[in-house]
Amino acid sequence: MAERQYLKIFTRFERFWHWMQALLVLVLLFTGARLHGLIGGPNWSSAFTLHLVAAGLIIVLWIFAIFWHFTTGAWQHYIPTFRNLVPVIRFYAYGIFRGEAHPAKPTVQRKHNPLQRLSYLFLKLIINPAIWITGILYLTVGLTGFDLQSVAWLHVVAAYAMAIFVVIHVYMATTGDTPAAYLKAMTTGYEWVTVEDGGTNRM
Repeated sequence: MAERQYLKIFTRFERFWHWMQALLVLVLLFTGARLHGLIGGPNWSSAFTLHLVAAGLIIVLWIFAIFWHFTTGAWQHYIPTFRNLVPVIRFYAYGIFRGEAHPAKPTVQRKHNPLQRLSYLFLKLIINPAIWITGILYLTVGLTGFDLQSVAWLHVVAAYAMAIFVVIHVYMATTGDTPAAYLKAMTTGYEWVTVEDGGTNRM
């Protein structure tokens, strides 16, 4: 027999890391848009300084998070799997609009469903490094000899990819049992999970 229990599946650091990263990403997106003249706001010099400070803080946060993931074994939650991937895609494509049950609920051992694992892995291995590397090249283009326009274009493309991820992430955060369920879980750390006899969690 399996039962549902209200368990803590997100640690204090995971919650801190999530919300601090969200804040810094939003600051970077808005100041970046201001630097390109897409929106109004603080003067160019202030926006540039704020952009640099936020960029430095998020790089430090990413480095610390990478260290934490590998020392705690939390990196295993991001190992890609194709088990239940098709049912999960089907659920988000149209099953959710028909009131169907989610085919891959989170557990203590597996906090992310197969689609989340792939999307977070893409974020961590492609988007984040692209922003990191192009941002550093942007600042050191005079030393490296790279073409400024090409580096700037790549940095903007990476930023747009991050913006798209944020929009999708916010939407997906409303698809829990209630629109605020995932928001509450990432705030308190607790979520309803299915636990089998003996304490073994399952997807």
